[in-house]
Amino acid sequence: MVSAPDPLETSRRMWAVDPASRSLGMELVDLGAGTATVAMTVRDDMVNGYAIAHGGLVATLADTAFAMACNSRGRTTVASGFDVTFLEAGRAGDRLVARARETALRGRSGLYDVTVTREADGVVVAELRGRSRAVDRA
Repeated sequence: MVSAPDPLETSRRMWAVDPASRSLGMELVDLGAGTATVAMTVRDDMVNGYAIAHGGLVATLADTAFAMACNSRGRTTVASGFDVTFLEAGRAGDRLVARARETALRGRSGLYDVTVTREADGVVVAELRGRSRAVDRA
């Protein structure tokens, strides 16, 4: 009997060849159907002129968790857009944890919410709402 393919394999393959996330020291903590958790420690070279975590890098962490979650259904999926709201500052040495969850999936379109927290105290640093689109494989 042939077993069904593992839908999480699409996310796992993507993660295995993701140099951007690796170069930032991100870690894939958890992966499930429609969910993902990715963590990153803010390094000294990741802060801006105000000595706080660069917003673009916080958004990148959230976007990576979003990407892992939206590819967890076994289909090649890309972002069609996202909005991010920054609520608190991260600082060098903080371990930030992005937890993504699928909130809607209709046909080829999906909607995902990602919460980025500071691991030490659970304070919410940012919220991202992502929109995804499944694409045909080239």
